[in-house]
Amino acid sequence: MEATLRRVYWETTAGCNLRCIHCRRVDALWRPSPDELTTAEGKGLIDQLASAGKPVLIFSGGEPLSRKDFFTLASYARNLGLPIALATNGTLVTEALAQQLRETGIYYASVSLDGATPATHDRFRGKDNFARVLKGFWNLKQAGIKVQINYTVTKDNVGEVPKMYELAQAFGAHALYLFLLVPVGCGVQIADSHILSTEQVEEWLKWVVQTDQKGSLPIKAICAPQYYRVEAAMLDGNSAAVKAPGDRKGCLAGIHMCFISHKGEVYPCGYLPSVCGDVRKVPFKEIWGKSEVFQELRDPELLKGKCGLCPIKAVCGGCRARGYYAYQDLLAEEPFCAFEPQAAH
Repeated sequence: MEATLRRVYWETTAGCNLRCIHCRRVDALWRPSPDELTTAEGKGLIDQLASAGKPVLIFSGGEPLSRKDFFTLASYARNLGLPIALATNGTLVTEALAQQLRETGIYYASVSLDGATPATHDRFRGKDNFARVLKGFWNLKQAGIKVQINYTVTKDNVGEVPKMYELAQAFGAHALYLFLLVPVGCGVQIADSHILSTEQVEEWLKWVVQTDQKGSLPIKAICAPQYYRVEAAMLDGNSAAVKAPGDRKGCLAGIHMCFISHKGEVYPCGYLPSVCGDVRKVPFKEIWGKSEVFQELRDPELLKGKCGLCPIKAVCGGCRARGYYAYQDLLAEEPFCAFEPQAAH
């Protein structure tokens, strides 16, 4: 499978001003970690990404805006021709900071809202943060930055997803990305009580397909690659009738994207704890091209269980992180997919 690098998420820092109950980290820090890449090392990483095809570089964290040299690094990346984006919790974004972000070259940002009401969102991210996020969202939008809303879908807030869609439209969001909870970091601690059942996932994905067809706001189900099976079944009446067979649209981990930790460790994605290399020791381009983990993820024929039998495995791929969570195997079947390929024959 062709592995064209399109996006790199760089966890610029483990420091964060929030303590979200579903954070992929269990060790978020109030202050930056002494282990994070230095400014010089960060610039070196950016040099390597520029020579690896100039993918979109998303500054994430932690909270990337808590890193003191953020604008130095962002400017450096932009000057090398990398498209630069920001994944932020939104609570630190003042009018002045938003303007500075735009002037630095940030063209796109995502902010996290995990409820359509203050009570729901604040249960995930802390008291009074709903209002702070909305203010940050508005400041980014007013500065001319395209702003996407990220919403982690759980049992606790799935009922508010339609309302969140309406609010995102009213706010003028560029898109609404709905993330199916992945049990990693703090998410492991709440998985049993918060993660949707297989049946609930199926019904929720059907709603996303229907809304995407009739709505004007772009909406995507993220970390839910079985969406493409559900979409094909609803629109074409055939679960296997997915357009462009062989072109991965579902789980892109290690295929079209990767994640780099604040320490410089390279992972397929931020939810899959399989280290593929360390940019402090090996050039990024070599890791991306030669890592055994990446090579395995790029071969759909290696998938196991019902994912291995699935007729659309090359398109979907199953969530590798949830497979790993359930079976400690990065090639294991997606445990929250309702499709049974054996029964389809």
